Amino acid sequence: MKVEILRCSKCYEYTTHSICSKCSSQALTPKPAKFSPEDPYGKYRRIFKKQQRL
Repeated sequence: MKVEILRCSKCYEYTTHSICSKCSSQALTPKPAKFSPEDPYGKYRRIFKKQQRL
């Protein structure tokens, strides 16, 4: 069985459970998404990121 380490989205505590034991918030994976040169949504993410900076 593979155990994945997760990080709480609120208090940033690491855990192996999907719910944080300290603040009862959802825990998410701390790993970034894998890079793909054939990313079909890359164009839209770059446009969104550019609009966020303005």
